[in-house]
Amino acid sequence: MVRDPVCGMSIDESQAAAGGTAARLDFGVGGMSCASCASTIEGALRNVPGVHSASVNFAAERATVFAAPATAPGALLAAVRGAGYEPRTERVTIPIGGISCASCIQKIEGALQALPGVLKASVNLATAKAAVEYLPLRVAPAELRRAIREVGYEPLEMAEDSVDTERASREREVATLRRKFWVGLALTLPVFFGSFPEWFPWVPAFLREHWLLLLLTTPVQFWGGWQFYRGTWATLKHGSADMNTLIAVGTSAAYLYSLAVTAAPDFFAARGIRPMVYFDTAAVIIVLILLGRLLEVLAKGRTSEAIRKLVGLQAKTARVIRDGRERDIPVEEVRIGDLVLVRPGEKVPVDGVVREGYSAVDESMITGESLPVEKQKADPVIGATLNKTGAFRFEATKVGKDTVLAQIIRLVEEAQGSKAPIQRLADRVAGVFVPIVIGVAVATFLVWWWLGPAPAALFGLLSFVAVLIIACPCALGLATPTAIMVGTGKGAEHGILIRGGESLEMAHRLTAVVFDKTGTLTEGRPSVTDLVARDGLDAAGLLALAASLEKGSEHPLGEAIVREAEGRGLALSAADAFEAVPGRGVRGAVAGRKVLLGNDRMLSEEGIAPGALAAEAERLAAAGKTPMFVVVDSRAAGIIAVADTLKAGSREAVDRLHRLGLQVVMLTGDNRRTAEAIARSVGIDRVKAEVLPEDKAAVVKELQAEGQVVAMVGDGINDAPALAASDIGIAMGTGTDVAMEAADITLVKGDLRGVVTSIELSRRTLRTIKQNLFWAFIYNILGIPVAAGVLYPLFGVWLDHMPMIAAAAMALSSVSVVTNSLRLRRFRPALAR
Repeated sequence: MVRDPVCGMSIDESQAAAGGTAARLDFGVGGMSCASCASTIEGALRNVPGVHSASVNFAAERATVFAAPATAPGALLAAVRGAGYEPRTERVTIPIGGISCASCIQKIEGALQALPGVLKASVNLATAKAAVEYLPLRVAPAELRRAIREVGYEPLEMAEDSVDTERASREREVATLRRKFWVGLALTLPVFFGSFPEWFPWVPAFLREHWLLLLLTTPVQFWGGWQFYRGTWATLKHGSADMNTLIAVGTSAAYLYSLAVTAAPDFFAARGIRPMVYFDTAAVIIVLILLGRLLEVLAKGRTSEAIRKLVGLQAKTARVIRDGRERDIPVEEVRIGDLVLVRPGEKVPVDGVVREGYSAVDESMITGESLPVEKQKADPVIGATLNKTGAFRFEATKVGKDTVLAQIIRLVEEAQGSKAPIQRLADRVAGVFVPIVIGVAVATFLVWWWLGPAPAALFGLLSFVAVLIIACPCALGLATPTAIMVGTGKGAEHGILIRGGESLEMAHRLTAVVFDKTGTLTEGRPSVTDLVARDGLDAAGLLALAASLEKGSEHPLGEAIVREAEGRGLALSAADAFEAVPGRGVRGAVAGRKVLLGNDRMLSEEGIAPGALAAEAERLAAAGKTPMFVVVDSRAAGIIAVADTLKAGSREAVDRLHRLGLQVVMLTGDNRRTAEAIARSVGIDRVKAEVLPEDKAAVVKELQAEGQVVAMVGDGINDAPALAASDIGIAMGTGTDVAMEAADITLVKGDLRGVVTSIELSRRTLRTIKQNLFWAFIYNILGIPVAAGVLYPLFGVWLDHMPMIAAAAMALSSVSVVTNSLRLRRFRPALAR
């Protein structure tokens, strides 16, 4: 089974892949510009003592570290800062009521510092405020307030109680890039026009002066492009290079050459070199790359839209009943055991169980189920779902991080930050890409200088700049994670929680799907399927007699009969002289008539002939149903057949799996006759009947030995060994009791069509990743030789403005990869639910 060794979002105890005790820390990282940056950060983190493994996702801008529990988070953050990047932390100030002495401060600081994800906590007695620095991916302001409240103090209102740090950071980055782009463009346009008088003869003569071009270009080079220099310096200090290095070196070469020509034109003229300047090249390259970065950041922001949608589902307040009074409180202050009132049109604030009232609740945002679900006493409700009609009161059972929505958000965040195996090749290439490109650029310059036509040095310089600028590790770095982010987010929208990139990639390779029967293919509880009435009784009368006899019974078959009668609104009578005969049935008196309900063995032992009903019983048994004879006053009056009915959409899902080229297998503990009848009704290929729970894993391994890549679909609890043995474990959920940690893929709603959707989504996502990687590799494989000038010796073609063309191509390559990934947002399941 493919599974990420996850136990929590941050420093929580878990088992490392090697089997030792490890801890996990997730945090955001800012300042990355390409996949080479991610490799640099990974190297810095792995050098921290105690770190077992480190993975940095460029697209998600997130680092995931597994380390010894004693490893200080501060050491990891310091390593990231030392590599020239900025770990994302937040600081918040919380006013606190009830502080009276120094011991209060120690209690509050201790409570805050005990929270995983809190880096520093300091309480000021004079101002009665707590200043906290924390990792926003691990702990939220609401949890800080709860910790303060739990030690006996009252956190007062903050100016900003909750901040979407990732979104705020991205918005700041967008604002900076937008400002630099527009100012840079305003300065670059006159430089561009003034550099080509033959193209733009209307340009005034003063605009062609080299000193003016220098004056206009300098702010673009060193203000607009300052981030490239800063990034280059940060990586050079650690003996590495990244995308910033290529841009800084390339544009600086064009700028410094032009500066030299401007300052000493006679020096170049005396050596037969026409004193031409390339300020336009440097300025246009920086402006185009700023535009590309701006478009890339905007597009990347859309890849994490699913998380923002999920977070936006959370209710802000709850109406609780305390001390006999209704009170509106922030949702984070709801406690387990609180009685919560929900009115029509309001969101259910937390998870719980209905204690009073009746309503229909829209759970589509969590389960993907479009129809409202009826709720009455003892039914579970899920936080963030929408109450449609009636009012009800429910008891809170899960709050904060334990709610279904919070767990879904956590799983989606972890999945979006994960890496797929297919990404490893791109990561390896990106790790050595920049040094190789710099080597190719230097070689290009030398070859042109030695072998090129006059002015050879100038041709060499332009080719050198073009090679540096056109090379793009960004596209390689974004190819896989952007598709995974969109794919896993799209899955969450349809109630499908995918553990991570490895699960997503493995799912597209599946060749066989194994279903557990009870609770997976079927509803998991018996229902009345057939009523055969004889001897003057109609179906309703037959059912009423049987249900009256079984009323109060705890046997599943008896409960099914009573449930069917109540569903039809039949009036039931009291039963007298009730007797249960183990393994046979029940007998008693209803409304003065002797009634017996049992199997054929009971009839035989009572000396009652079933007559023509025997053939009906045989037919029903052959269809996988359990026939029960109803005998009234010693005469066989009819048959009631009960079966664990198939879930809606089961046949449709199995048929679609077949069309996807997958073999479908059913596991069940039932006898072969019943199992094969159910398999025929749903269209399943292979049946493994009379299988004990402990033998299910052996069946999965048997299929794997045949060369099959196997998915096991079960309830995530009873089928745990088989789920663990399979290549992909798919757990069927029912909204609240979701075995989210038990499988690679969890279906929040127990609908088999979700299995089909998860496989189709996996295939679509992997196809997108392969498209992205193909174009990213092809772009670099073809683009670098063209930039180096290979067209000149082959075809005599020389592109005077190759550096600017290279800049435009490089900027568009990253945007095209992200845009291609965003096409996954249009994914629609083939089977509408």
